[in-house]
Amino acid sequence: MAAAKGRRGLRPRDVVEDPRLLLMLALGFGCGLPILLVFSTLSAWLATAGIQRASIGLLSYVSFAYSLKFIWAPVIDRVDLPVLARLLGRRRAWMLLAQIGVIAGLIGMSFGAPNEDLFFIVVCALVTAFASATQDIVVDGWRIDAAPTERQGLMLGSYQLGYAIARAFAGAGALYIAQGYGWQMAYEAMALLMLVGIVGCLAAPRQDPVDQAAGPRGVGETLRIAVVEPFGDLIRRKGARLILILSLIMLYRLPDIISGVMAQPFYIEQGFSLVEIANVTKVYGVIVGLAGALAGGWAVMRFGIQASLLFGGIVAAASNLMFAWLAVSGHDTALFVASISIDNFSGNFAGTALIAYMSGLTSPAFVATQYALLSSLYALPGKFIGGFSGFMVDALGYPQFFVASALIGIPVALLCLALAALGEGREEAAAAPPPEEEAVAAKA
Repeated sequence: MAAAKGRRGLRPRDVVEDPRLLLMLALGFGCGLPILLVFSTLSAWLATAGIQRASIGLLSYVSFAYSLKFIWAPVIDRVDLPVLARLLGRRRAWMLLAQIGVIAGLIGMSFGAPNEDLFFIVVCALVTAFASATQDIVVDGWRIDAAPTERQGLMLGSYQLGYAIARAFAGAGALYIAQGYGWQMAYEAMALLMLVGIVGCLAAPRQDPVDQAAGPRGVGETLRIAVVEPFGDLIRRKGARLILILSLIMLYRLPDIISGVMAQPFYIEQGFSLVEIANVTKVYGVIVGLAGALAGGWAVMRFGIQASLLFGGIVAAASNLMFAWLAVSGHDTALFVASISIDNFSGNFAGTALIAYMSGLTSPAFVATQYALLSSLYALPGKFIGGFSGFMVDALGYPQFFVASALIGIPVALLCLALAALGEGREEAAAAPPPEEEAVAAKA
């Protein structure tokens, strides 16, 4: 009963009764703000400044910090910062330092001029992404330490709400400000909004890791616990099928991730203003994406993971054909809205099905570590190939680029059918917990 209560939806009454939920709202806001500012919003800025597509694509590599954060997470979890740790505790000390790093990076980016010194903006974006990923690590650690298991559902709900609000500011809000007052003002305003996260950090009660007396582990021991044992468990349970499973996970969202890197430059080259892009992709598109995520969750419960995964993989990849049509048509607002509608709905539907599938693959003994490994694995190939997306567009043109990305749906469908024939997914359908985070379409 307690566990079920912990997973119910977040209500205003819950925030009033438990101040920790208000703190999670502020901390979620701080975590959600930076990521778009070093990804899609930054791509829009560079595109309006006339930076080459190839450079914009390569700059997307700064987002690797979010996928590779498990590498330095053990250090953050076990090392005390001088002075700050004594004053604030280990968790809040790292949290505050990370938030200051995000602010410094955003302010540095605001003073950058892409046409004059792109390298300076790249460095500042790397600082922002690294500090932001570090903030994610610490906030997750604080959340787990701060509340018992039965309250974690509500803590996550509050975190996700704050995260979603921040993405609206960093997406639509930054574009609105940039259209009226310029990019420097936009990034300075976002840096100022990071104070919300700092207030949450300073107001949060001190929570240090409960195992700090056990002493630090060596690198080999850390790797064994974080990677070798969880991956070994997957191999023992899945055997040769694991090759097909990992292939599916790596390919499943590849069409969206690859094309998403070029989305903002594409919209701008089609003649859409920053306000139009903000209204359609960051406001309307988010609402449609939420509907797609809800539909994906319903489909998993109604039809099972196998059918939902197959349908989601096909429609999410095929939705890129809408952008190929838009590339041929030029500035067509109605077609732009239709493309975003289909893409965001299908992308979030597919993302929810994939989250449910990966959640069901985990073993009770390694839930967190196995899910972290699988979620990093699904994103890494797309991010790596996406860095070359600018070169692809230059070589193929936008219509052929989007068609090529859509064709990735064919091997995805074949892998889904092969795994279904092997019976893979039936047990996951029964075991998969409700997803703790909502999938966000890459081109939003």
